[in-house]
Amino acid sequence: MDNNEFRKWSHKASDWSADYRETLDDRPVRAQVKPGEIGKLIEEVPPEMAQDMETIFADFDRIIPGGMTHWQHPRFFAYFPSNAAPAALIAEQLANTIGAQCMLWQTSPAATELEVKMVDWLRQALDLPEEFKGTFQDTASSSTLCAILTMRERALNWTGNKTGLAGQKTLRVYASKGTHSSIDKAMWVAGLGQDNLVHIPIDAKGAMRADLLQEAIDADRKAGYLPAGLVVCVGGTSIGATDNVEALCALGRREDLFIHVDAAWAGSAMICPEYRHLWQGVEMADSIVFNPHKWLGAPMECSAHFVREPEALVRTLAIQPEYLKTYGKEGLVNFSEWSVQLGRRFRALKIWFLLRAYGLEGLRTMIRNHVNWTQKLATQLQGESDFEVTSQPVLALFSFRYAPPGYEGDLDELNRRLVNTINDDGRIYLTQTLHGGMQVIRFTAGSYEMEENDITIAFETICELARAL
Repeated sequence: MDNNEFRKWSHKASDWSADYRETLDDRPVRAQVKPGEIGKLIEEVPPEMAQDMETIFADFDRIIPGGMTHWQHPRFFAYFPSNAAPAALIAEQLANTIGAQCMLWQTSPAATELEVKMVDWLRQALDLPEEFKGTFQDTASSSTLCAILTMRERALNWTGNKTGLAGQKTLRVYASKGTHSSIDKAMWVAGLGQDNLVHIPIDAKGAMRADLLQEAIDADRKAGYLPAGLVVCVGGTSIGATDNVEALCALGRREDLFIHVDAAWAGSAMICPEYRHLWQGVEMADSIVFNPHKWLGAPMECSAHFVREPEALVRTLAIQPEYLKTYGKEGLVNFSEWSVQLGRRFRALKIWFLLRAYGLEGLRTMIRNHVNWTQKLATQLQGESDFEVTSQPVLALFSFRYAPPGYEGDLDELNRRLVNTINDDGRIYLTQTLHGGMQVIRFTAGSYEMEENDITIAFETICELARAL
């Protein structure tokens, strides 16, 4: 492909992208295909000879969009959002065109220095203390893994990477029972073992009980274990459960634990001052993660990982073979030393475009709308005699279930059928969870293109399909 052809097909892709966004509202939110259906449309063997772009693009248009669940759809109310604001998409196109590998300052000076600035812009937007520095990891799972590894090395006096874990004291990490599975996986990868992630019981609101955390730490010390770290949750995936950040951080500091705050979804809302009570005391944490690629509008992947003492993170993760050293330059940052990954994408560019194109106030307005519209839907469903709101809204997330008066069947099975019926219908997309031993349905608003009328459609769809079961 020469430059003229590249120009032609780049324009074609841009036009297709704009058309796609314009027609999202007309598409079913979740892919309406069966397992294996898309695979049958793709050739079994790779081509020996080059194929023309007309054929390739036509096959893309014929096969791929209809087999995708549309995460940018205005009525995507499942999981958590994964937004891609138009201005940030343009930045992503430019970053992909440059095709830089941003592992070291010298491999991409502008990418590194822009990342330093963009992390600090986000720090200011969240009103975190100046001492917090950070980097863009790919996802919150990676950020959490970096935090768990730092807990491990700090507790072992920085010997784990060199000598291994054999013969060392068994380390313990503490988190609530409602914590995300990425913490479990981080324990696997860090070699600490899932059994050494101590799940602390929660209170009626889903928050970790500080008194039981203290009891667990005391019992572990008495048994010869070495308490190493604490994971604090803000806006848990299931129903938005949020720990008492201030109380837990204070306890963790007293016990000399490395404290990681997981606010992967809810952290975006902290650009709004009125929601910051949810993580009051966060300045006492050692590590904080939130994902601009969830609710803020940065295309996947972009996870902001803040640390109060960068030296601890670098001491845990930096490795410097001769071929990665930079000589003759002072005061530089190599962000590959802040992450598990060596190779790194140019993630800061989309944050730069995003924050400048919409401004913090524009992004605050979007988040406030989502919170208010979610509250509106919860109130509407609460007013219906055959629905129960099973957890009150936390920001833009709540749960509910269909419970017709006098129904003698299995309500869990009924609500599983309702979720499947809704998603097969295609107008909206929801997912289920377990809460209080019950099968319930989650609702979370967050689409960048969402409007208030989409809440009306959600309410009407839920009621119509539930009562038709």
